[in-house]
Amino acid sequence: MTSMSRARVARRIAAGAAYGGGGIGLLGAATVGVLLAEVQMAKRIVGNGHSPHPPSAEGLYGRAYDTPDDPPILLTMLGDSTAAGQGVHRARQTPGALLASGLAAVAERPVRLRNVALPGAQSDDLDRQVSLVLADAGPAPDICVIMIGANDVTHRLPATRSVRHLSGAVRRLRTAGAEVVVGTCPDLGTIEPVQQPLRWLARRASRQLAAAQTIGTVEQGGRTVSLGDLLGPEFAANPRELFGPDSYHPSAEGYATAAMAVLPTVCATLGLWPAEEERPDVSRREGFLPVARAAAEAASEAGTEVAAAMPTGPRGPWALLKRRRRRRVPATDPVPASTAEPST
Repeated sequence: MTSMSRARVARRIAAGAAYGGGGIGLLGAATVGVLLAEVQMAKRIVGNGHSPHPPSAEGLYGRAYDTPDDPPILLTMLGDSTAAGQGVHRARQTPGALLASGLAAVAERPVRLRNVALPGAQSDDLDRQVSLVLADAGPAPDICVIMIGANDVTHRLPATRSVRHLSGAVRRLRTAGAEVVVGTCPDLGTIEPVQQPLRWLARRASRQLAAAQTIGTVEQGGRTVSLGDLLGPEFAANPRELFGPDSYHPSAEGYATAAMAVLPTVCATLGLWPAEEERPDVSRREGFLPVARAAAEAASEAGTEVAAAMPTGPRGPWALLKRRRRRRVPATDPVPASTAEPST
């Protein structure tokens, strides 16, 4: 599918989500029978994706930067097993811990991590997760990172419903005062046990959903990062290193790759990235595009960021597409949640 075709599909899905349209599917009806048969076969090989439980990484990171007059940055993870860190055995290997460690190092401030992500969750669980986050008596998180979408594809949640739930979650968090970064649906076409034709169908559906997620998120004031690298070309080339034992969830190296892709956008969203990095770099093919076109291009290239720019134009809202240089995430052990001070 070309970038322009993907942009048109993404616009239709996002419009259906915004205006309460019906279930615009990611795949044609003729493919459903083949898809279901392949899904069942892949599930038998891969497993159900619910065990073992991910390690808890909640707590305070960067305690060396702690000062009495400078409260910690509040970082919250939402989404599915990817956000929870399923597939690794140590807390410091989870994406939340990696992002908290990296953010603390860049900001030179402690970071308090909370994680409400649920393995197996689809986008319709985000309303519950956001309610948990906003139920706290303390201040809203400074930044929320959402990773969601893979289960929407494998469980055939209609794309319009998927994007509607995500857009609503971003809107609620932004209204509460939190910044939001969404890691869009990863490329499911590189999961080792999945064979053709499901592999091609999964890749197509993943990218369509990722593009639509980007439109919905940007329109609500959030930013997105394409997570194609999470299960994309790098994983296809190095499946033994970047996939975990179940051949479905990322390994520690895989989560580090994803965290390195998301960290620059998290830092930029909080105003912590160098000013020169905020200007579009033509040599990296960055620039201002209609939001649907930016979303489609980002879905095809992992690590690409899309953020709101000019509010409108002849072809609708515009967005800034950036391909940020990645920074290595420091390997900082967390302060266990049991020893962390309560958030204030």
